[in-house]
Amino acid sequence: MFTGLVSDVGEVLSVEERGGLKRLRIACSYDPATILLGASIAHNGVCMTVVDFGPRDGGCWYDIDAAAETLAVTTAGKWRAGTKLNLERALKIGDELGGHLVSGHVDGVAKLLSRKDFDGMAHFEIAAPPALSKFIAEKGSVALDGTSLTVNKVEGDSFTILLIPHTLSVTTWGATKAGDDINLEVDVMARYAARLSERG
Repeated sequence: MFTGLVSDVGEVLSVEERGGLKRLRIACSYDPATILLGASIAHNGVCMTVVDFGPRDGGCWYDIDAAAETLAVTTAGKWRAGTKLNLERALKIGDELGGHLVSGHVDGVAKLLSRKDFDGMAHFEIAAPPALSKFIAEKGSVALDGTSLTVNKVEGDSFTILLIPHTLSVTTWGATKAGDDINLEVDVMARYAARLSERG
């Protein structure tokens, strides 16, 4: 589990095709002494497993494998050398839950419709896949590219969010622009509430 609070911005160093999957090497500032084989790290909201790692100036590198399903239903298929990724380590017992509970299982890919910058902040309008829009509510939580955010307004299949200067500076959102694809994970509580309603 994760919280949607980004702890580092990593960079894809290489992408290697391996039949039905891709092996990606990621560079980050995490201390290599804290990385374990099999550890879970969220990459733009996608939970992936560390399969190799080592030290690197300023931090470490590690490898992850993206399988066909992940490549098909997230933005991972578009990641290339140089792509920047929001990273978050898995929760430990006792960690502060500052965002909301995020599973790292992306529900679909949303589209950034517009961006308006003002006073160091940025207002984004995002189009959700129609099948997921029912799970998005005003003042509710949503994970976008692994970032826990609050929904401002909802209209049809689109919704808006507002990012403060700090979030823009410590995540990939500072460089995000209209037309970009974004990994979307809806709030797990909204998903279960909708399911209960359907069954009721």
